[in-house]
Order: sequence, then C-alpha cells, then structure tokens
Amino acid sequence: MTENPAGGDLSRLRRLNALAAIEVLRGEPALTLTEISRRTGLSRASTEDVVRELLERGWVVEVAPAPGTVGRPARRYRFRADAGRVLGVDIGGHKVLALVADLDGEVRHTARVAVTPSMGRTERLAAVDRAVREALTGSGTSASAVWVTGVATTGLVDGTGRVMLSEALPEWTGLDVAAHVGGLVAGAILVENDGKLAALAESWRGVARHAKDVVFLLAGLRTGTGLIIDGKLHRGFGNAAGEIGALPAAGWERAPGHLRSWPAGRPSDAAPAAPEDVFRAARDGDQKALTAVRRYVRELAVGASALVLVLDPELVVFGGGFSRSADLLVEPLRRELDRWCIRTPEVRVSALGDEGVALGALRLALDHVDRGLREPGEIAAPESFLTAPRQGRRRSAL
Repeated sequence: MTENPAGGDLSRLRRLNALAAIEVLRGEPALTLTEISRRTGLSRASTEDVVRELLERGWVVEVAPAPGTVGRPARRYRFRADAGRVLGVDIGGHKVLALVADLDGEVRHTARVAVTPSMGRTERLAAVDRAVREALTGSGTSASAVWVTGVATTGLVDGTGRVMLSEALPEWTGLDVAAHVGGLVAGAILVENDGKLAALAESWRGVARHAKDVVFLLAGLRTGTGLIIDGKLHRGFGNAAGEIGALPAAGWERAPGHLRSWPAGRPSDAAPAAPEDVFRAARDGDQKALTAVRRYVRELAVGASALVLVLDPELVVFGGGFSRSADLLVEPLRRELDRWCIRTPEVRVSALGDEGVALGALRLALDHVDRGLREPGEIAAPESFLTAPRQGRRRSAL
C-alpha cells in the first residue's frame, strides 16, 4: 500500500488505507498495531491514524488483554463482524428459506416458510415477505441494517434480477425478483439461479471447498447444475452456463419421469409416485423400483458426462433433494460416468442439506461486500462501507 497520494487526494488515500486495514483484520482473532502495519505496508503513524478512525466509526474494537497477562501488553484490535448484516434467501418449490448473517458469514437467525410447487406468484411472494421478516426479527436486525441481500431462485436470471425463464414455478417467468426483495430491505439485491448458488456454497463451506474445478448437480424432480472453474462461479456470457438440461438429448427432462411412473401399470389418472416412495421400495428390494432408479440415473449421467468431458473437473458434487437418497444413486452414477468419461472425477455427496442454496445466496452477498472492501469503485458508493449505517435502497444484480 503506497502512502503517497496521487494528485494530493488525501481523502481517497485515507479510505484506501482504511480498506487495507479492514481487509487484514477480517478473519483474524486480533492483531496488534505492529502486525497491522506489517501486513498493510503502512507506516506505524499511518496505522495508528487508520485504527483510531475505524474505532470511532465502529468498524474495529479493541480486545481486552487475556486474564493473567503480566506487564503492559500491546493493544490488539479485531474487525467487528457485527458492524453490518447480510441476508440470503432461497425461493424454492417447497420452501422459502432466509438466513441473516454477520460480515464473517456466521448465521445469526434462520427462518423457513413452507410452500408448494403449484403455488402462484402472489402466494409465493407473500411467503418470501414472511420469511424475510421472521429472519430479521429473530436476529434483531432492522431492514435498514442489511447491506447486501443474495437471492436464489429457479430458472434463468438476467443481469437486473429478473427471471427470464422458469418452467418449475407457476407465474414466475418475467418476475423482477430484485425489485420485490428491494422493497423489503435496504442495500444491494443480487439474484442468481439456485443451482449456481448451491455450487458456490459447496466451494465455500461444503465438500468442494478445497477443489478449484467442480461440477455441482442439483438433483431432484428438477435437475440443475452449477460450475466452479478455477475456484470461481462460472456464469457464462448470458448467465446460462451449465444449462445442459435444455438439450433434450441430455436426458434431464426425461429423468424424473422414470421415478414418477413407478410402479408399472398404474392407472393413467393416478397421482405420480413420490420419489421418496420409490427410493424406499428400492431399498426394500422392489425390482420395479430398482429399475426406475437405474433408468433415472442413466438419464442423469448423460448430461453429467457431457459436462465432465467439457470441463474435466476435479470433483462432481451430488446435491439437491435427492442427495438424501445418495446411497442408491451415487455409486450407479459413478459407474455411468466411468462408461462415458475419459477420466472420471471424484464424486462426493453434499453435506449442506437443504440449506445449501440459501448459504450460496449468503456467500453471494458476502462476496459483494468483499469486492467493495478490496476494490474501490467496483460497486456503487463503496464509501458507505466506511460510514454507518447505510441509508436508502439500491437495486442490483449480477
């Protein structure tokens, strides 16, 4: 970090120095002035000025000496993760899940509202409102204290937070999700596809956190995917990367039908079989159920193999609602990948359960905060990250 301002812009220099100090303090228990100075490259005098200002603004707090410390210990400081809040929301077919977290990503409260796949737009948005309100109230967070909100939804999402296409949820295509959520909380609103955010969660806190290249399979009655390339979420030029299910030959549209048709010979007007019932029967040795599961896996493996052949990932992560039945699905999937792929990557099961997508939405929000801290000018009004609290509302999306 240079301390010589270009063009005499002292206010910009002070802000850059403050951002540098915050960046080194985040994720650390506590650091002394000497340690902050060494890691930022600032002089001791500049470090003292920066820390004093951050203390006044509530971004940093002094840590009390450990009990029994002898002599006069050096003062130590830590980043205040509770200086702001971020929100992650998963809008799904069966639930709306909202998570409130601090700036270190520690979840402070969770709110869950049950919905149904057939529910219309108005009812589903009412469930979103309820989940967000409950999450904020439970965490003691005001709507104006939310810096950034990440939102996960099924379907293709454009750069403004509008759903371009959703075949899974009624009346969802064309919905401006960012605008609706922006009416509930302050700060930037970022909207992204649920499969992509599930992949982001796996690379953050899941089984893929040590892998750089990952294919994530969101397996359920609807099949989706997310791609991590070189450690980063890959969206593609039009935010449609990984949407191989749109290709009929991939088999993903047909795959769930094999489960719904069990048992064979059921009346045409009968309700489709629940996947849980099929999996349960397969575990009990029902041959027709085992055949339905095998056919489902074969269809799933076609699209998955295509992604593996194109990307050559280190890891394939199997997640989504069907991951609860991974004991029936993962080993057959691995064998199918062996048939089609030049090199079969390791296949692992997600351990994040049904919170994975919401955690990915939370990570999306935290990444937005991080960019503002690291790269002034990357997002609008980064100065607001050094003042408290933020005022007004701004709508945004990746």
